[in-house]
Amino acid sequence: MKVNVQSVNFNADKELIVFVEKKISGLEKYYDKIVDSEVYLKVHQTSEKENKNVDVKLNIPGNDLIVKKQCKTFEEGVMLAVDSLKRKLTQKKEKIRSK
Repeated sequence: MKVNVQSVNFNADKELIVFVEKKISGLEKYYDKIVDSEVYLKVHQTSEKENKNVDVKLNIPGNDLIVKKQCKTFEEGVMLAVDSLKRKLTQKKEKIRSK
C-alpha cells in the first residue's frame, strides 16, 4: 500500500514520516484491499496545546474512509486515527462476510 504523507504549515522530519508510514501500513492486517492512503499533518497557529491535526483518508474499492483527530502531538493523533480506522475496517470486513 502506498502511503502519501503531506505536512501543512511546517516541515515534517524523517522520523515522523517513517512513524506515520509504519502505523498506516499496519492497517493492511485488518483489510487487505486498501489501495492507498493520504495523511495530512497540520499545525494550527493558536495558543491551545492541542493544535495538531491528523487527517487520514484510506482509499478502498467502493468508498473512502476518512478520520480526523486533533491532539497535542502528531504521534498521538496518528495512533488515535489508526485505532479508529482499525474499528472501521473490522466493521467493513464483518459487513462483507455477513452478506
